[in-house]
Amino acid sequence: MTETQSGFSPEELQYFKDLIIEKREMLVKELTYLKEASLETSLNAYSGNHSTYTFHMADQGTDAQEREKAFMFAHREKRFLDHLDRALDRIKDGSYGICMECGELIAKPRLEAVPHARLCIKCKQEEEGKR
Repeated sequence: MTETQSGFSPEELQYFKDLIIEKREMLVKELTYLKEASLETSLNAYSGNHSTYTFHMADQGTDAQEREKAFMFAHREKRFLDHLDRALDRIKDGSYGICMECGELIAKPRLEAVPHARLCIKCKQEEEGKR
């Protein structure tokens, strides 16, 4: 088994790439659902396809809160999608699995749990401690 610049074999890198792509596909489906659900709610709310009770201020506030929540989730998922895309870029450029802080290899179990990880456990804990 030949190791690449990142310290992982081509087979291991393919495994991580497949894992990331699988997570990415699920995320894109989720984002599509959130987008369609919030758009559908918005269109129905403004086209008058609701009962007269929907136009009550409390109902409008609830609708607005639900749309805001959907946008918040979509924003969070979009950030996660960006992290996954950057991990795929690191696989391409040979830097995947190398801690961006200390330059050490990131443990395989960590990458299996968090395939987009850019820091080893030690550096991530230090980063979290600074917050």
